[in-house]
Amino acid sequence: MHSRLRPFCRCARVRSRTVPQPQGFRVRALVRMGLRVPPPRRRLLTARTFKHKSHLVSRFCPPRKSCHDWIGPPDKYSNLRPVHFYIPENESPSEQKLRKLRQETQEWNQQFWANQNLTFSKEKEEFIHSRLKTKGLGLRTESGQKATLNAEEMADFYKEFLSKNFQKHMYYNRDWYKRNFAITFFMGKVALERIWNKLKQKQKKSNN
Repeated sequence: MHSRLRPFCRCARVRSRTVPQPQGFRVRALVRMGLRVPPPRRRLLTARTFKHKSHLVSRFCPPRKSCHDWIGPPDKYSNLRPVHFYIPENESPSEQKLRKLRQETQEWNQQFWANQNLTFSKEKEEFIHSRLKTKGLGLRTESGQKATLNAEEMADFYKEFLSKNFQKHMYYNRDWYKRNFAITFFMGKVALERIWNKLKQKQKKSNN
């Protein structure tokens, strides 16, 4: 039903925005399809580094002669892998609707997780600074290393963050399922149309 995905070439990688989106399931699916996907890149998000970056999906363009979807490396802000969708010359209305819906969902998902990861990193840093200040400690240890909190102290932050963002995540999950049901519906519609077109072509050949 989908055109086969092709991974970005190493020489063609672009520093761009790419989430959960949770990507474990997708990565495993790609591996089963025989695709080679690069490992995720880890990078701490800060308001300063994120300020001048775009939320848009990678602007990388595959070769003109390519007739497949292309999948790229994880974005450093959302940790999602962007997909560049192939546009066939004879794209039907249903295929166009499906492609645009997938593109819109990817952009919506990218923006949500890029913003969410930024908020998480910012609030985490503020929490650590606040706890260290309460203890009368500085941001650096005597050896010059960055001061941190233990696992029990950080558990308070994680619990608070999840509680505060519970409703936001609930709305996200609701919209995520709605979008995926719509995509699945059009995938089925496109698949049936392709089967029907093939049957008509065979019938024409047999009549001739």
